[in-house]
Amino acid sequence: MKALYRRYRPKTLAEVVGQEQVTSVLQKAIANQKIAHAYLFIGPRGTGKTSVARILAHEINGFKYELEDDYLDIIEIDAASNTGVDNIRDLREKAIIAPTKGKYKVYIIDEVHMLSKSAFNALLKTLEEPPEHVIFIMATTDAYKVPVTITSRSQVLTFKLADPSIMFEYLKKIAKTEKINITDDALKIVVRRGGGSFRDSLSLLDQVSTLSDDKIDEDLLTKALGLPQQEAITNILNGYAAGDAARVREQLQTVLDSGVKAEVIADNLISEIVANPQPIHLGLLDKLIEVSRSAYPSVKLLLALSGPAQAPVFPFAPAPRPRAVLATAPIAAPTPAPIAPKTPEPAAPAPKPEPAPEAPVVQTINMDQDAAEIWNNILLHVEEKAPGITKFLQDSDYIIENGKVTIYAKQKFKKIQIEKKLSTIGEILPDSYTIEVNDQTLNKDAEMAAIAAIMGGGEEVQIDA
Repeated sequence: MKALYRRYRPKTLAEVVGQEQVTSVLQKAIANQKIAHAYLFIGPRGTGKTSVARILAHEINGFKYELEDDYLDIIEIDAASNTGVDNIRDLREKAIIAPTKGKYKVYIIDEVHMLSKSAFNALLKTLEEPPEHVIFIMATTDAYKVPVTITSRSQVLTFKLADPSIMFEYLKKIAKTEKINITDDALKIVVRRGGGSFRDSLSLLDQVSTLSDDKIDEDLLTKALGLPQQEAITNILNGYAAGDAARVREQLQTVLDSGVKAEVIADNLISEIVANPQPIHLGLLDKLIEVSRSAYPSVKLLLALSGPAQAPVFPFAPAPRPRAVLATAPIAAPTPAPIAPKTPEPAAPAPKPEPAPEAPVVQTINMDQDAAEIWNNILLHVEEKAPGITKFLQDSDYIIENGKVTIYAKQKFKKIQIEKKLSTIGEILPDSYTIEVNDQTLNKDAEMAAIAAIMGGGEEVQIDA
């Protein structure tokens, strides 16, 4: 029997769920017979890019779409395994040949960002002067890796992760059709774990459908998936907000002892904060994201939850204030120069001018105490101005102190790429801040191990007696 995600794969544009911003454009193009010669589908994995590409290839040719059909006029290429220039040259030579049955010969190139530079150049020549009977549909999860010369010659359509409410109704309908007896609360867990990906969500529903012939409830699902109970997640966040470190530590240890991994706990905490954002919890997000990247995730999670709770401050948000708000000392007003007398006077000590009143001290945050918030704002604004380096910055370590941002890029290549955009990062930071980038990794192992020893150790940390 086919997997659910294959059985419920849409076969027409009208059947596609949650991507109306894409399907409506394509339906109008087909209705008006204004088909572009090249499309670029971008978006996260599992959002339907390849499925829509296949549907479009069939509909513009008037072919009936079946999952197992094989039309000579529809050619699918996996760029991940066909990265070379020779593959694209072969494509160009065959593209000249007229279609055998349909009106168009359609090339679907999946993961197009994997093509080599020379392959992109070869493809560009065809995109600049394409045969009238050829259409390219390219798909990628990493749009920033596609050269702008390719992007500018394509109609770009963006796929998005499904809204949780849409995904819930979609899965509920399928569960009813498949006679999967699952409660709404359990189904919401499937939606949350699917992360907005239709493929991942359907695959997970397929897996949990075998857990029981009776009702699949929240308790059964959390145990089967190794997830923390919702009550535990709520208790941890409430303890953090109240500054009750002992309560947080106790609840966290209970969940860890039940076999739930620290990375899974962090992921559930992030999901809960995003679903129900409270100012007191938002400052945790940056720390929780780092848990899965740590060599000691349990220790990293405990450190994140043990710090003082405070709402994040966004120092670079637009506000009617000058960029010089970082001044930490009062600035004295200039002292007026004494006016020379018109006629000579007997020598006498000149009266001392009255001291100028001190300018009021500007109340500002301590930037170094809010390093995480500063870093978050860098990532936010860089994503808008230079998205190509966002991934490199996210993978980097950093230290922000004494008016200096030090970025540990971990690799020479990443260091070079970040340095190319230093001026962009500098525009985000206050004028008084400096930036340094190196290709090293910030070594926190000794600090982590020491903390773990104080906390009683753990399976993930080995410390000699």
